[in-house]
Amino acid sequence: MGRYIIRRLLQAIPLLLLLSIFMFALIHLLPGGPEAILVNPNMDAEGRKALRASLGLDDPLPIQYLKWLANAVRGDFGFSFFTNQPVSTVIAERFPPTIELFLLALLLSLILAIVLGTISAYRQGRFIDYAITTVAYFGISMPIFLLGLLMQEIFSRRLQWLPPSGITTAGMSYDAFNGFLDHMLHVAMPMLVLAITFTARWSRYMRSSMLDVIKQDYMRTARAKGLATTPLLVRHALRNAVIPLITVVAIDFGSVAGGATITEGVFAWPGMGQLFLRSLDQRDFPVLLAILMLSAFFVILSNLLADILYAIMDPRIRYS
Repeated sequence: MGRYIIRRLLQAIPLLLLLSIFMFALIHLLPGGPEAILVNPNMDAEGRKALRASLGLDDPLPIQYLKWLANAVRGDFGFSFFTNQPVSTVIAERFPPTIELFLLALLLSLILAIVLGTISAYRQGRFIDYAITTVAYFGISMPIFLLGLLMQEIFSRRLQWLPPSGITTAGMSYDAFNGFLDHMLHVAMPMLVLAITFTARWSRYMRSSMLDVIKQDYMRTARAKGLATTPLLVRHALRNAVIPLITVVAIDFGSVAGGATITEGVFAWPGMGQLFLRSLDQRDFPVLLAILMLSAFFVILSNLLADILYAIMDPRIRYS
């Protein structure tokens, strides 16, 4: 396993390199490109020339890429066009809220998908199976932004149970417990929106996989020996049924991140998604490029983790 992980990490290096070339070229192919910052009517020709030289835009594109790559390897992604802060500093401020929202939604989605998918498969053809299926199809067909707006209307505006925004009210002072409670109330609605969307999709995969597993001969044998339902499903069926779900979750990792971007925009959650949308609107290309590369890194990492989980869940899987 150790050799396999090292080999996969080494294989990720040329993949990230190719992705960086593609994304760097894509940023420069966008209308205006990084030179859009030079279009300032209040800047004279000398100032524009000096700014162009300071940003390295006088160099040919391959030289610009090599300079950017040499700095990026050291963690230096340049400076934001609009805040003039180091890009690493800008991202470091927005990264923790996104990780919090992402991990909470991912954990809740996985738990709900496994539980609901297992119940739906075990009770196939009964009322609870049809109810879970109906709710799942509703979640699959509902766009994330529309679901967020509906939840804001219901739970914030009409019922007034949850705050409409994903940011803690400015100027409010709390003790430790009330501060934590206020924070969780603000994160609850964006987390639920993201979790509902992916629970609906993953529960269908879990149901299908569980249906295949519970029809296997070893399951019938264990049932014939009098094994109770809960140990039968948890100890024997779940470990095999969850393997296809691991694959789907790894593939959907980028979709979860994309959904988090939309959710952060709807709920004004101060994370990477909101930063990405703002940078795209402002054409803050150094920040955009850094976010894209960070997303690519985590997608590759998620697929590596999925391969490791295969071996943990199924001892028959071995990597050489």
